[in-house]
Amino acid sequence: MSKWEEKRLEDIIDVNPPVKLKKGESYPFIDIDKVSPTRRSVTNEEVKVYDGQSSSKFCDGDTVFSRITPCLENRKIAKVAINGDAAFGSTEFYVFRAKKKKADARFTYYLTSSDAVVLPAINSMTGASGRQRADKRFVQRLKLNLPDLPTQERIADILSAYDDLIEANNRRIKLLEQAAQELYKEWFVRFRFPGHENTKFEDGFPKGWTIKRLSDYGRVETGKTPSTEIAENYGGEIMFVKTPDMHGNMFIIQTEDKLSERGHNTQPKKLLPTNSIMVSCIGTAGVVSINAEPAHTNQQINSIVLNNLNELEWLYHTCKSLKETIELFGATGATMTNLSKGKFEKLKVVDPGENLILAYHDKVKPLFDEIKSFMYQNQNLETQRDMLLPRLMSGKLEV
Repeated sequence: MSKWEEKRLEDIIDVNPPVKLKKGESYPFIDIDKVSPTRRSVTNEEVKVYDGQSSSKFCDGDTVFSRITPCLENRKIAKVAINGDAAFGSTEFYVFRAKKKKADARFTYYLTSSDAVVLPAINSMTGASGRQRADKRFVQRLKLNLPDLPTQERIADILSAYDDLIEANNRRIKLLEQAAQELYKEWFVRFRFPGHENTKFEDGFPKGWTIKRLSDYGRVETGKTPSTEIAENYGGEIMFVKTPDMHGNMFIIQTEDKLSERGHNTQPKKLLPTNSIMVSCIGTAGVVSINAEPAHTNQQINSIVLNNLNELEWLYHTCKSLKETIELFGATGATMTNLSKGKFEKLKVVDPGENLILAYHDKVKPLFDEIKSFMYQNQNLETQRDMLLPRLMSGKLEV
């Protein structure tokens, strides 16, 4: 039988526990933008030298909890998965670690991701508008109805089963993306496409390949943000894509914000049909995604509404290869890239011809379709997990 007691968070979880790092040595580094609200784990994509700078410090298995607005509201919370004994990262993380024999590390992640912790943490925020942070002491002393360790482990087993499936799908997605990317490079970068042995080259390119501009492939549309002062413009079912929604996602199947019909009707001509190619051109430039459903975007994104959907896969990878070009042509002397619609649609690409683009489409469209299918599977798994989470954390569902 499960045993539940009212306790403070700090009774079972250490907040910002000490971690020893040596100056001058390299450690895994995790910044806040690498944490995704749709992924349980976060791992480092870079290693940095620790020189004593202000940072959060954590170990494998700890939970990093974004303390600043709007990251906390967006549930940027993750379980750390690194190779090595210790790591460091953004100063805007609180670090949670399960106390030995009192808490399960997996349960710690699920508990601190739940409304029972997140909503009070949001309410505790103080500071200047736009830079508000959750109060550490308030979070530590938060009173919660908590289960005994065996029950924590059973709850974590149930929720982890969903996340294990999600992570397995993410690994499959990554392999499929790599396969499509590698074939693109083989054919259109290394020029080892079918029949290349008998192809003549002129000026370093296969004969017959031509130079075109992005506008040759479809209508270019720059997004727009409906007035945020009118709440009725938001909260509907129409995706509203911003650059953070695009990171790590070939297809956009859900967005942080959604427009209502009223919001859509303020700018109906801006609606992108399914399978448009969206490219971020302001701020973090060169991020590329495809909308799996009709969508609007904000003004930081230029999109191509394709004339011929057989060109989708080839043009997607071609746009991804333009990241450095976008950053170069979008340089304004300021720190932020800003590439206008006029400059974007005039960007030049090397076109290999209709037949080769079609051959590539036939090869990789099944891969793209599988990726989209796995993403929708993950969305369903997340929905089921998130329905279970509050019931398990409250004890309403016996385990």
